[in-house]
Amino acid sequence: MAFECQRDTKIGLRDTSVNCLGSTRTEKVDAAQVILTNKKKFEPLESENPDTVCEAKFKLGICFGESLPNSSRTFADLPSALISEIFNFLDPRELGIVSCVNTTLYRLASEHHVWKEFYYERWGHPVTSVSLGPGYPNEKSWKELFVEREFRSKTFMGRYSIDTLYGHTEAVRTVFVLISKKLVFTSGYDQVVRMWDIEDGLSIASSRPLGCTIRAVAADSRLLVAGGTDGFIHGWKVEDGNPHLFDLRASQNQNMEFRVWEHEGPITCLALDLVLVHNDWVWSLVPHDTTIGSTAGSGVYIWETNTGNQLAYNSSAHVGNAYSLARSHTGKLLFTGGEDGSVHMFEITRNNKCNMRKIATWIPHNGSVYSLAFEFPWLVSASSDGKISLIDVRELLKTKRHSSSGNSSKGNYLDQKNVEPPQRMLHGFGCNLFSIGIGSDRIVCGGEEGVVRIWNFSQALEIERRARTLRGIRLENRMRRRRLPPQTGAKGSQERAMFQLLQIRIR
Repeated sequence: MAFECQRDTKIGLRDTSVNCLGSTRTEKVDAAQVILTNKKKFEPLESENPDTVCEAKFKLGICFGESLPNSSRTFADLPSALISEIFNFLDPRELGIVSCVNTTLYRLASEHHVWKEFYYERWGHPVTSVSLGPGYPNEKSWKELFVEREFRSKTFMGRYSIDTLYGHTEAVRTVFVLISKKLVFTSGYDQVVRMWDIEDGLSIASSRPLGCTIRAVAADSRLLVAGGTDGFIHGWKVEDGNPHLFDLRASQNQNMEFRVWEHEGPITCLALDLVLVHNDWVWSLVPHDTTIGSTAGSGVYIWETNTGNQLAYNSSAHVGNAYSLARSHTGKLLFTGGEDGSVHMFEITRNNKCNMRKIATWIPHNGSVYSLAFEFPWLVSASSDGKISLIDVRELLKTKRHSSSGNSSKGNYLDQKNVEPPQRMLHGFGCNLFSIGIGSDRIVCGGEEGVVRIWNFSQALEIERRARTLRGIRLENRMRRRRLPPQTGAKGSQERAMFQLLQIRIR
């Protein structure tokens, strides 16, 4: 990874001095100059173009080269507070490149507070505990958490297994993943809310029939709510001491369970901040801080939750209904899916007023996009064509940032030729997929079949590592056979048996 030096790497450049006075002699950082204590290839810089490395350095307004004879001043001699302020202008990749220059910059970059901001911007509050100081040596730092989570995001391009969860007797209309507690809540036409363990794929509890089709479920660490076609909201409060938060199996208890009748029509979506009245069917809601996004009819809305005022509006986001909605943890990115099979990405900015501008469009489906879910950097969509698309938005965001910095007067809409198609499609289901959710290494989906499927990518990186090791052994054995004369008899058979045994152990 470009933003991570290997943990057992010893930084030892031959010349780490910096000429702050404008020396004309500069020296490119060569990966061969780095001394590795484990004698492994230094991966963070192997994929970096030297020109790119220098470009990242010059963003700091400095060059790492030989010192002038009359000067011993280096960049590292600047006050730590000033260096820290300079680091605030770097992204994770650039910060990682600078941290590989010498031990001083490595320490300053690794301990920089911006890693916390990077993490919160992408994934919100971490489930894993973080380092609180030198008295907590076993906790992870913010940089370690960021690198680990960013590395895990690659799993969705690897191999997977599918767990099929049975329990619903009719179509599953809604799926909600509570990542922090590793729980999944599902419901649908059978009128029952079910709770599942996302890692084991086991049913934990189920409610009694609630009297109508349940089309929306939402939960956090304090409350679980379900909305149905009868216009009610049924809720459960958290139960102290319950490892699964909510007791769905118990008989109705007014202290822990409640029902609200304040809607005249079917409830198709839920969010735990505010519900606003529209002039058309409200298909989806996503809250963030003091704003909430919604889709009704073919339009997309942004509302102020404190006052109920409409901040931004796009009346024709899709041809037909805009069924689905997802939002990033920062609230700056909004994704919509509609009846026309397209997925739009909007950027929300709030200066003097709130603006919502379209950044990109994908058309991965031949049918209506019923559900979206976003967990940086992956946007997943479920459709009536029975397919799931996976879209990685990282490269798109980089392209957008460079284009906007290069020409701020250019149009809002990113050139479609720079928008990559979906990185992956999961298919093989010939029926409607109504709802989808995503965790750090799992995708959960429910549909017309009445079953819940969990795509488990948790072993993808380990499987890929074993496959690469096996390919390396096969290549080495092939090269050895080419160099050596053919062997026959018992000795050749013994070598083949040893090679097969080694393959079995690797698997």
